[in-house]
Amino acid sequence: MNIFLICAGLLGLIYAGLSLRVARMRGTKRIFLGDGGDKEMTSAIRAHANFIEYVPLCLLLIYICHVYYGYRTIAGLSVLLVVSRVLHAGGMMGLIPRGRVLGASGTIVVLAIASLWLAFIGLGIRLY
Repeated sequence: MNIFLICAGLLGLIYAGLSLRVARMRGTKRIFLGDGGDKEMTSAIRAHANFIEYVPLCLLLIYICHVYYGYRTIAGLSVLLVVSRVLHAGGMMGLIPRGRVLGASGTIVVLAIASLWLAFIGLGIRLY
């Protein structure tokens, strides 16, 4: 469970960083509502929004999985989520080539695996 907690904390810090990036950019570009038609601003807003659209649900599903699946499973999903979100944010900022695609794909994999495992548990099927 320690890995999950560490990863959840790291994800919170990533979100804080994305929030600060949007706030700083708004001040610099003097765009106080929306994206002002600025592509860089749009990218920062979408990176921030995409994070909050996926990460809370993924964390919740991983947390619920910990009751039924082992430490390694939870650690693996947690680490994959952190790596995926770093890749996605880096890709959205133009720092990591293909990071957006890789990060989005990794996030969807985490979401799908955790969701399927919980659905199986609900049906009385334990995978291991």
